[in-house]
Amino acid sequence: MNMKWMKNMKWTNVLMLTAAGIINAVGVTIFLSPVRLYDSGISGTSMLLAQMTPESLSLSIFLILLNVPLFLYGLKKQGTLFTVYAIYSVLIYSCAAWLITDVLPVDVSVASPLAGTDLLLCALFGGLISGTGSGLAIRYGGAMDGIEVMAVIFAKRLGITVGTFVMVYNVILYILCGIVIDSWILPLYSIVTYMAALKTVDFIVDGLDRAKSAMIITTKPDEISKELSAAFETGSTKISAVGGYSNAEKTIIYFVVNRFQVTRMKDIVREIDPKAYITISEVADVFANNQ
Repeated sequence: MNMKWMKNMKWTNVLMLTAAGIINAVGVTIFLSPVRLYDSGISGTSMLLAQMTPESLSLSIFLILLNVPLFLYGLKKQGTLFTVYAIYSVLIYSCAAWLITDVLPVDVSVASPLAGTDLLLCALFGGLISGTGSGLAIRYGGAMDGIEVMAVIFAKRLGITVGTFVMVYNVILYILCGIVIDSWILPLYSIVTYMAALKTVDFIVDGLDRAKSAMIITTKPDEISKELSAAFETGSTKISAVGGYSNAEKTIIYFVVNRFQVTRMKDIVREIDPKAYITISEVADVFANNQ
């Protein structure tokens, strides 16, 4: 096996993936499992199977049995380093879940130690905490659920998006949960968990305060660039362009600001060139240094 991936392994990532697995286990075992709410993806599938089978086949065992083969199946497409990180994350998640449920003096058999039997509280906090763990795993190069790997591999072949693939899987999972337990209350609350986790993952992966990128089409690029750089103490990029209708030469200025600076940026541009065309988009992360 090619061992080049070991040179790219970062101990900071390993540390954060360890934290991610523990956090995910806390969300699932402290808030969801005690009241029989279901996580999404393979984690939710493992919870359902653990409830349907003898106690010897616990959540921890199903997490490993179901996730590891999926990560290995996606090895070629996702790369060795991602696969190692992902399997490590799941192993930590599995071990932490086992410690909480079977070793630590915490009773999680019939109710959440923190939220009792309040389904809404368990759904919200279970989703927020497990979503934090999943988000950290993704942000630091791994994953907590093999269904996302399958989505990347098969979604395009099926003519759907990755998000749609995951959503369809979870809808089917929650329907099966309702059929198995002969009740729709818990699956419906599990959807609350799924949505809370989904939003939390977005915040962790993309950042709490997304930057904004502005594309400014103008005939006065030098003046605008100078004023923007002076006002925000950062650089900009100028791109030559030609108007599709007028065929006139113009310039596109690419500029990144935070959400609190958008109004000021627009005022500066309008003051110099009232006819400038501005589009603004969200930017999840900015990695380049100011120039």
